[in-house]
Amino acid sequence: MGDIHFTGLFVVMAIAFAAPLVLGFAPALRLPSVVVELVAGIIVGPSVLGWIELDPAIQVLALIGLAVLLFLAGLEIELERLRGAILRTTSIGFAISFAVAVVVGLVLDAAGQVDSPLLVAVILSATSLGIVIPVLKDSNEISSEFGQLVIAAASIADFGAVILLSLLFSRESTGTGAKVVLLVGFFLAVAALAVAITRAEHLDRLSRVFERLQDTTAQIRVRGAFLLLVGLVALAEKLGLEVILGAFLAGAVLTLVDRDRMMTHPLFRLKLEAAGFGIFIPTFFVASGVQYDGGALFHSASTVARVPLFLAALLLVRGLPALVYRPAIGARRTVIAALLQATSLPFIVAASMIGMELGLLDKATGAALIAAGLLSVLAFPLAALTILRGGDRRPAARVAAPPAGSSELNPTT
Repeated sequence: MGDIHFTGLFVVMAIAFAAPLVLGFAPALRLPSVVVELVAGIIVGPSVLGWIELDPAIQVLALIGLAVLLFLAGLEIELERLRGAILRTTSIGFAISFAVAVVVGLVLDAAGQVDSPLLVAVILSATSLGIVIPVLKDSNEISSEFGQLVIAAASIADFGAVILLSLLFSRESTGTGAKVVLLVGFFLAVAALAVAITRAEHLDRLSRVFERLQDTTAQIRVRGAFLLLVGLVALAEKLGLEVILGAFLAGAVLTLVDRDRMMTHPLFRLKLEAAGFGIFIPTFFVASGVQYDGGALFHSASTVARVPLFLAALLLVRGLPALVYRPAIGARRTVIAALLQATSLPFIVAASMIGMELGLLDKATGAALIAAGLLSVLAFPLAALTILRGGDRRPAARVAAPPAGSSELNPTT
């Protein structure tokens, strides 16, 4: 414990506190606090001021923050929406998206811009669901057919990108065939766990104990959720899969078993988000900024030129498949869907770091990818909102669907 110091962690926590507070004085700015946290981390880190560097205390909390980030992303998946025509349409869209991403990756590889085209293809295939949902809420589109389609597409993209990253790239050197077997086994174990939890929920005595302890200092439901999170992360790690898969599926399992949200506890998810967004997740993004290699990005003009190149690739990979939705939502909303789908940052940060650890991405490429993700979060949602507000203001057609869960706290995923 003698090597652990709290000075750097204090600076990280100060940034985590100040970022949303500053933005709170300018609500019209519509800037996700994750952007401020990441940029502030870059400024105080070795790339600019050099005030702090990653130490064990920051690293541990940041690692937990990454797991909690993916856990809450899985918790936002609306499984009720992923069925029927919407599931078919969005699945086709993601298949097209990944095919385009592979082509883009190969072109970038041929041009000497990347070293691992397949990894870049996976990185470009994700969407920031936690940023998309607040945009749709603010424009009163969250329960419209258009809103459901975009949320379903973002959910499929998040889930697909995490699966592909775990299947194709991991820190273990096992072959692809072995990884498939491990992945199937992992999914079977998760499914069995979900069934066990669902059955346990119907045990009257256990339910009464949970109800008695849920609002005491025991906070038993919150502890259970974190037990599920850490358990699946540990299992994924043990099987040689990426820990982000375990974290993501932990959130999905909780969504699946907690269907009667108001029956279990009306504030349960708010408590989880309070812990995640209040402590761990901002630590991850500030630490990512501290770790960001700005020197690698600005080392040469060619590296800086990759940023708009990757941004355009992101728009092409995630925007082009939105044409599949045009018969259902029209041309203008197809453009909006394309912009929202092309918004991505947290997965880019996480996957780029994994790629750099595996030696598949150099620091310059990773820095350029993250910078492109930052620009996508700054530009694409704002453009989508502008088109939404400037177009037809008639009320959107509503369909029978549950509300989109809790994503108003902080759009980070």
